[in-house]
Amino acid sequence: MNNIEIARFNMIEQQIRPWEVLDHQVLSTLQRINREDFVAPAYRGLAYADCQIPLANGARMLPPTVAGRMLQALLLNTDDEVLVVGCGSGYIGACIASLARRVKCIDADAELVALATANLEQAGQHDIEVVQASPGDFDETDSYDAIAVTGSLASVPQNLKLALRPGGRMFVIVGDSPVMQALLITRMDDSEWTTQSLFETDLPRLHT
Repeated sequence: MNNIEIARFNMIEQQIRPWEVLDHQVLSTLQRINREDFVAPAYRGLAYADCQIPLANGARMLPPTVAGRMLQALLLNTDDEVLVVGCGSGYIGACIASLARRVKCIDADAELVALATANLEQAGQHDIEVVQASPGDFDETDSYDAIAVTGSLASVPQNLKLALRPGGRMFVIVGDSPVMQALLITRMDDSEWTTQSLFETDLPRLHT
């Protein structure tokens, strides 16, 4: 194996598995998607380190452990339509696209939209829709089987909860630094949602 392959193997075995990410399809996706293709050249050496790699305007990539827990918690299947809120570098969208049927990514930051679009096209991911839009203003009639929010929020927006179909799942991180909660919200029916606390973390605020 070359150095990149060794780093990717170590990410899976030494970081992600110990964080209780054991789903075979998730692990296979993280093994298959080249994370280094979504990292700026200056940070390529950190592509597989368990850290928050800087992006434009204060945004950061999710650490591999958090990305793995998020993908596992969402219980994605090949029929799902998924909304990614906060497109980042495009990496999370690429991972979700390998597990679901349709992926749409939104971000309020035009620079991140351009970065994600370019990275996804270069990686051969041409079927992922990337749109500049604020999660706070998101009120489309579209509904989704899953929503992945890749930055932290002060609280869970009601419009995103309403965008979930019955049975739909949303991963979101809420609260204030230095201790935030990663939550899994599931829509049970038209008027009821359940919330499960998964773990504590600390991430930059999502652009809104």
